[in-house]
Amino acid sequence: MDFPEELKYSKEHFWVRVEGNRAVIGITDYAQKELGVITSVELPEVGYELEQDDSFGSIEARKTVADLYAPVGGAVLASNEELVDAPELINDDPYDGGWFVEVELSDKDELNLLMTAEDYQDYVAEEE
Repeated sequence: MDFPEELKYSKEHFWVRVEGNRAVIGITDYAQKELGVITSVELPEVGYELEQDDSFGSIEARKTVADLYAPVGGAVLASNEELVDAPELINDDPYDGGWFVEVELSDKDELNLLMTAEDYQDYVAEEE
């Protein structure tokens, strides 16, 4: 499994890539493997206000449907529209092509509640 060092991680298996006052959000390699083949995703529209830990959409796989939970809060600046027609990008490339949303961070301190790559790797090992 892949745990990029530059990302922050949530216990709900989401990653955050911070770029200044913006954050890109997606699910981890571990999560996409657990879900299996992803068949669809519902994402919020630009302008939607995310609150940390609140549901902001859903992801459907052959095995299950799951809510997407915001690891950080902020206004949605972009949703990855490519995923509507090609949800398999999440399985193929969870850290680049399979991102969900980009947000303008409402509180950078929320990042302090997330895990480092090493912490997340330990967390996943405990779950298995």
